[in-house]
Amino acid sequence: MADRPLRDRVSVVAGATRGAGRGIARMLGAAGATVYCTGRSVRGHPATPGRPETIEETAEMVTAEGGRGIAVRTDHTIESEVENLFARIRDEQGRLDVLVNDIWGGDALTEWGSPFWTLSTAQGVKLLERAVHSHIITSRHGAPLMVERNAGLIVEVTDGDTHGYRGNLFYDLAKNAVIRLAYAMAADLHAHHVTALAITPGFLRSEAVLDALGVTEANWRDGIEIDPYFAESETPCFVGRAVAALAADPHVEQKNGRLFSSWGLAREYGFTDLDGRTPDWGRFFKRKVQEIIERHTPPDDMDRFVVRSRLYQAELDPFADDEAARLRAWLDRLK
Repeated sequence: MADRPLRDRVSVVAGATRGAGRGIARMLGAAGATVYCTGRSVRGHPATPGRPETIEETAEMVTAEGGRGIAVRTDHTIESEVENLFARIRDEQGRLDVLVNDIWGGDALTEWGSPFWTLSTAQGVKLLERAVHSHIITSRHGAPLMVERNAGLIVEVTDGDTHGYRGNLFYDLAKNAVIRLAYAMAADLHAHHVTALAITPGFLRSEAVLDALGVTEANWRDGIEIDPYFAESETPCFVGRAVAALAADPHVEQKNGRLFSSWGLAREYGFTDLDGRTPDWGRFFKRKVQEIIERHTPPDDMDRFVVRSRLYQAELDPFADDEAARLRAWLDRLK
């Protein structure tokens, strides 16, 4: 079946409860894969205050898409639970083809708008435990199933396709650390023909974001009035289709150790979002920055934040020195 290129593949999406993890699990299922959907939120025992989503719901969505969804409650910060997960997969499937690390759990722990010397160390360490240590533990116990077969794909999900500062020290550490994890794992896995890489979605229309803007997926465009940047948002299934395309690519090993975006892979592989759009957050964001610095009206706080965010990215790009200089001069004039 050409439309089910992953029908014989076994996947784990760690952190599949909601957001990008759920979208990735669904689209792996749509490609025919068996998907183990892991996380802490199960029916009757949600782990994230205020959020109703569960891994059982995600598994049912995977099956509805045409794959086979299997929910397994796993706290990926507890090594024994992770060991048990992969022991079960070994017993039930005898193989593992795709491992996606999308464990996060840091929203409530991120203190936006505060300089690093005022942050709670305890909260920051807990964030890193949830969002980085969990990835290390999971890959440590998932990779052997791939190494044994000399085949497989490990995907680290991050936020942003640059190494620029992300506005909060612990958040920045977490999101850059998983990019580095992909690079480091790729070095060790190369001889075994197992690929490790990192991927970022753009402005994600996650369940939480939709709720925050008071919209649903059906009327999401109404949220643009509240946040104009929402115009280039994408569903979690867009990055899901990116991961599915990578998993089905017989030459994915050529991407070992690198960082990719949902919009960049959409151009390469030719897929769209669920609504037929092809959002390109990278181009959209740069265009918005250019509009701000060329505008003659006084900038507001959001304008300053957007320009500063782009400066952090451009400063680390050797091909963007001129742009960085222009952005820095613009910000300096506002002082």
